Amino acid sequence: MTIDPELVAALAAMPKAANGSLMDLTDIPALREVMRAGLALRPEQVRDPRVAVETLPVARPDGTTLDIVLFRPVDLEGPLPALAYFHAGGQVLGTAHDDIAYPAALALAIRGVVAVVDYRLAPETPAPGAAEDGYLAYTHLAGHASELRIDPGRIGLAGASGGGAVAAATALMIRDRGAARPCLLSLNYAMLDDRNATPSSHQITDVGIWDRRENLLAWQAVLGDRAGGPDVHPYCAPGRATDLGGLPETFVAAAQHDVFRDENVDFASRLMAAGVPVDLRVYAHAFHAWDFFAPESRLAREFEATWHDFLVRRLHRSTARRREEG
Repeated sequence: MTIDPELVAALAAMPKAANGSLMDLTDIPALREVMRAGLALRPEQVRDPRVAVETLPVARPDGTTLDIVLFRPVDLEGPLPALAYFHAGGQVLGTAHDDIAYPAALALAIRGVVAVVDYRLAPETPAPGAAEDGYLAYTHLAGHASELRIDPGRIGLAGASGGGAVAAATALMIRDRGAARPCLLSLNYAMLDDRNATPSSHQITDVGIWDRRENLLAWQAVLGDRAGGPDVHPYCAPGRATDLGGLPETFVAAAQHDVFRDENVDFASRLMAAGVPVDLRVYAHAFHAWDFFAPESRLAREFEATWHDFLVRRLHRSTARRREEG
């Protein structure tokens, strides 16, 4: 396996669980406690004064509250474009409140608002609960655009890893329910297909980041007994979708040594076959989420520059041009 030397060094420096991986998903509540303890021990996060941070509470139909954490560059006049962002974590880990540095830097890079959605996690909330949160967040941003000082015609969806599943399923819901189409969809090494039947899903077993073992356990948490079965809805596993027409222009980033590689490439290919413009990038010598685990590496910097360029071009495209392109 030819992993980039900078990524090999980053991987060697990471603490491992007893199973040899970064995390042990056999006990998700215990793993969350370990992660929370680790977050509590880190130095206090310093807020970038160039970015205002605000938590927007949105009521769900059942009376509970969905948090959307807004990151807004303070020196830009509105209305600004916005990116609804769904964090990584295999749909079982993480919150929108864990990190302020990454979304703040992203907001500055795209010259717009980054809205990090605190979607519900499995197994407590099985799919499609997270996607329903994504749909609620998107429609709330669009419906309250004036007071939020964002442009309702320039709202995109983006997700990484498990958050990519939520972003893609949200895009399908938006299309099917007749809401205004997002201006983009961005899927970074996305968790899309519960069937785990591709070559890469069998090949990636011992990298130690997010291997086949972790992916099977995560999908079992997300879908329960439905995982891998015949009747899984695309809102629960977007790789199951047979109709991808009508989705927004999409960016797909995949890594060569990632369990998700082949389902990412397949999803991008089927989007193109359905007439959706797609920017597909497969990064040789990279493993899953390499930009998070080795952010200073050459591969991470190359990816970040390419991804940010895509986001800026789509988010800042004129309204007239978007109408011409449909």
